[in-house]
Amino acid sequence: MTDAAIERESMEYDVVIVGGGPAGLSAAIRLKQLAAEAGQEISIALLEKGAEVGAHILSGAVVDPKALNELIPDWQEQGAPLTDPVKTDIFEVLGPAGSISLPTLMFPPLMSNHGCYITSLGNVARWLGEQAEAMGVEIYPGFPAADVVEEDGVIKGVVTGDFGVARDGGQKDGYQPGMELRGKYTLIAEGVRGSLAKTLIDRFNLSEGKEPQKFGIGLKELWRVKPENHKPGLVKHTMGWPLDGSTGGGSFMYHYGDNLVSIGFVVHLNYKNPYLTPFEEFQRLKTHPAFAETFEGAERISYGARAITEGGYQSVPELAFPGGALIGCSAGFVNVPRIKGSHNAMKTGMLAAESVFEALGAGREGDVLAEYQAAYESSWVAKDLKRVRNVKPLWSKFGTLIGVALGGLDMWCNTIFGGWSPFGTLGHGKTDAESLEPASKHKPIDYPKPDGVLTFDRLSSVFISNTNHEEDQPIHLKLSDEELQKMSELGEFAGPSTRYCPAGVYEWIDDETSGEKRFQINAQNCVHCKTCDIKDPNQNINWTTPEGGGGPIYANM
Repeated sequence: MTDAAIERESMEYDVVIVGGGPAGLSAAIRLKQLAAEAGQEISIALLEKGAEVGAHILSGAVVDPKALNELIPDWQEQGAPLTDPVKTDIFEVLGPAGSISLPTLMFPPLMSNHGCYITSLGNVARWLGEQAEAMGVEIYPGFPAADVVEEDGVIKGVVTGDFGVARDGGQKDGYQPGMELRGKYTLIAEGVRGSLAKTLIDRFNLSEGKEPQKFGIGLKELWRVKPENHKPGLVKHTMGWPLDGSTGGGSFMYHYGDNLVSIGFVVHLNYKNPYLTPFEEFQRLKTHPAFAETFEGAERISYGARAITEGGYQSVPELAFPGGALIGCSAGFVNVPRIKGSHNAMKTGMLAAESVFEALGAGREGDVLAEYQAAYESSWVAKDLKRVRNVKPLWSKFGTLIGVALGGLDMWCNTIFGGWSPFGTLGHGKTDAESLEPASKHKPIDYPKPDGVLTFDRLSSVFISNTNHEEDQPIHLKLSDEELQKMSELGEFAGPSTRYCPAGVYEWIDDETSGEKRFQINAQNCVHCKTCDIKDPNQNINWTTPEGGGGPIYANM
């Protein structure tokens, strides 16, 4: 898969890990722990495409410390940034002007946030990175893995992206070709819809016999509110307005830290209406009485967006391939009703590390880590996902009101009867791209203009995400067929890319020369959410890695 014509430097490691999130870092730490216990040395290289570890990490986040308790039992003494325990748990159903609070007794125990912590997952990743480096893991921020090294059907490592390539493909001053980082095993921890993970899943048919992966888009803002509006430890989730009953999604609001409040909105990407704009729905949400008072006189600090895996148990692909494995959200371990996945991501990283250590100890190299697959299937991660496997399909099939009620019944049955469900295991059906319907079946949605105080536009939001890319580089959002985009995406679906993108990357503009519409890609705005790669109705847009260090730099997100 690599270009043999380019001479590349090469470095050899025992293990190469792609991605500096909770999964990748947990794998690195666990490998070093096992090596230290055995009195051995294991060389590990970890690549992170962001400018620093944690730069691209975006999550709610209410963290279940279950995996961290196993990985680093004394994490509190070691200064982990989990200091704000959940104190109050609220769930509300919103209408246009009011809300109904649902009693927590309605929800099965697995939905409880007792014992969890409100935090910034990016800061947790930064802390894990410090632990890993102290143990001898070589971490390379600003180095995206652009390709894999494959020999005789075995993955032997990865190739980092080239530096100094101009927009026209020419080499600028200071051009440096990417390096080959070779490993006996390669762990892919890129997060949701990773470019290498997508390639490897297809190359090795890892999703054969599985349900299609499903996704949501999560949008988040971080605010500093007035002290009198701050309620430390408050966790609030909602569903309903501003979405209609046939569109899945909901919101979260978490109070923690120094008068900090994170508010976010998730829209399931199997929505049908091409006129729907997740960003605008999020802005509308904040005007609801259930939220607006909290943000009176507050300051918006940061903004970001990221896709979320929602397929769950039946969509998890086979995890191991010749020479490596998928860990964390590259495979998709999010518990949808809990809106949590970091604990599962960390545990899968640890399970993969234990399997790699066993293989290296036996003198193996480049085979399929069957032990990892077996360990996952018998783990609490699989049990966690199996109990909620039907929540998403029921919601998608029956809509919010009936679907969520049936999902609650299903979770109770799974809890009481040890994984049994009256529905068995339901499928997801269409992909999110296939779920979009032609514009002729829907009416445009009239969204109010932002007031610049509580509601905002996309470009001012991208500005506070600290997103930046070197402009003179090839566009990393690859359009396969320009004519198809014009004929179908614009002609049939009314240009949904201009609406589903939370960063204003895509525009249909009038071409002064031809007098026709032209598709413009403002790649420098991209916050790496991957929504376009998921939702484009023709799968005509392919997200690839930009030059290293590009993208957002999320602070405290």
